[in-house]
Amino acid sequence: MSWNPLSVLFGDSASDQVVPPKGNAAWLTGLASGAMAFIAVFALSLSLAVGRLADFWALDLARTATVRIVAENDALNTQTAAVLQILRTIPGVENAEVVDKDTQLSLLEPWLGSAIPADTLPLPRLIDIRLSKAGIDIESLQLRLSAEAPDATYDDHSYWRQPVLEASERLRLMVAVSLALTALITVIIVVLSAHNALASNQGIIRTLRLLGARDTYIARAFVRRITLRATIGAILGMALSMVAVLSFPTQPEADGLLSGLSLRGTDWIYPLLVPLMVSISAFIASRLAARYHLHSVT
Repeated sequence: MSWNPLSVLFGDSASDQVVPPKGNAAWLTGLASGAMAFIAVFALSLSLAVGRLADFWALDLARTATVRIVAENDALNTQTAAVLQILRTIPGVENAEVVDKDTQLSLLEPWLGSAIPADTLPLPRLIDIRLSKAGIDIESLQLRLSAEAPDATYDDHSYWRQPVLEASERLRLMVAVSLALTALITVIIVVLSAHNALASNQGIIRTLRLLGARDTYIARAFVRRITLRATIGAILGMALSMVAVLSFPTQPEADGLLSGLSLRGTDWIYPLLVPLMVSISAFIASRLAARYHLHSVT
């Protein structure tokens, strides 16, 4: 039993007339394919958005660093001046500026509240650094800091950047598993629908065999109808999911996760592949189901 897959969708439509258009399998296949396509497109959009957001945060953290100085007043001012002089002369530093106390207090406000005793808090001196794409020689910088500002500590934000990257990779893995499970469920439903359609039309199958029809012709009729239903359902599900994705606000990634959920640029190619994959899966699954059923029924 072999034929060109394209002929199933665009070939002999006359064979489609042998399959009754009604029955549970008629709407179950299309509904299930549409639902699975909707979930798949939404999961893809979420994965792409999270990837963009993680890349944005990781890149931003990779190009920033902080020098923290903990010392007494006189030593604090002296070491601050020394650190600023070092940062102005070392290659790879675009900008370096001292973070004022008000800014530090605003950063602590979510945890300590607004009534913070600023004069009694032992706040360190923070120097915010903006790096170039080429980066800096961290080992050389730390040697100079240890010599000229022993109370200064360099922080490249790797402690914060690594969890962002790990979370992004895990979420992408979960999306991949979700897509695989979605495809598996689609295949299972298509197989069950094919068996249902074949089992409920035993009289028609026997009549066609008595008239001389081969199993290839009979299977093509069922596979064609099931594949078309699955494809149409997947297209509708994809369209609804893309409309839902378009309804989300499009703001910079820094504003939050859902603000970057919309598709951008070449991202629009991926949803268009979902109906194609559903169609291929439905064709293969229904063909195998039809082959097995027709061979087991005499």
